[in-house]
Amino acid sequence: MAFSYSPDEYESERASNSYLMSMVAIMAGLPLPIVNLLATAIFYFGNRKASTFVRWHCTQALLIQALTLVMNAAGLYWTLSIIFGDNTITNGYISYLITIVSFNIIEFIATIYTAMQTRKGKHVEWWFFGTLTNEIMGSLVR
Repeated sequence: MAFSYSPDEYESERASNSYLMSMVAIMAGLPLPIVNLLATAIFYFGNRKASTFVRWHCTQALLIQALTLVMNAAGLYWTLSIIFGDNTITNGYISYLITIVSFNIIEFIATIYTAMQTRKGKHVEWWFFGTLTNEIMGSLVR
């Protein structure tokens, strides 16, 4: 979905910052998956009255972090249940760890790319999340 206008410098910077919030939060709370979502949510709520371009990218960043939270929390719970509980390391556990590590690396690289492109005023839609964001934003972007 393309926007009918080009965002100004200020809008581009704010939209880009919506993705960078999760990068900053990684440094503060790496072992706690909720920290990234909280940082992105705070930035989202702080920009509710911003332009459509900024709100759209804040929404997409929030959705991405919500899925990342769910995946990472499940992995953290599973790991803690192995360390402190009666569970053992299985092939399923190893497969899940490989999956979430791969997802996190891809998400990290894609977030940096999206932040750079958005900072240039380009509209970047992620697969699945872009469509979902368009549905949530509704007629605001049409």
